[in-house]
Amino acid sequence: MPFNLPILLTWLRIVAIPLLIAIYYLPANWLTAHERDLIATGIFMAAGLTDWADGYLARKLNQTSAFGAFLDPVADKLMVAAALIILVQLGRTDAIVATIIIGREITISALREWMAKIGASKSVAVSMLGKIKTTAQMMAIPLLLYYVPLGGIDTREAGNWLIWLAALLTLWSMGYYLRMAWPEIQRRTSEN
Repeated sequence: MPFNLPILLTWLRIVAIPLLIAIYYLPANWLTAHERDLIATGIFMAAGLTDWADGYLARKLNQTSAFGAFLDPVADKLMVAAALIILVQLGRTDAIVATIIIGREITISALREWMAKIGASKSVAVSMLGKIKTTAQMMAIPLLLYYVPLGGIDTREAGNWLIWLAALLTLWSMGYYLRMAWPEIQRRTSEN
């Protein structure tokens, strides 16, 4: 297993997940609700920055690796899933949204793994639609974690619109990836 700065940043993102969750399990007299939300928002946003930084540094320093390519999306999906579960528990988003987003991530990850095993991974390469979905999601989650007006922005309203947009784009992008993989799925199932 290689170890370098980009992989360290990815591991830090994974370590941040229990910290994000723990913030909401501290004794009530340790932090106010707003302080908890502020710290959780900071942790999530820092994780987002390390996601950008690890990819940038891996390319810039020529430190890309198969392990890093595997670990990076796992860290991202775990962080998003943890944040969504917290938001559902806090009553700031619906379970249906979390189920759609987490379910899509599991489905597409499994599809990508299977397609890679059969040598057809290009059929399910990351698309612009997936990137737009991720952008909406990564903007919505901090707004919903913070949850109080910020500079004239109603973070609750903006976060809710964006998370529902992310859920719709999630379904759309899942359909896109399944459609791209469908010819190979049909071919493989007809052979058996």
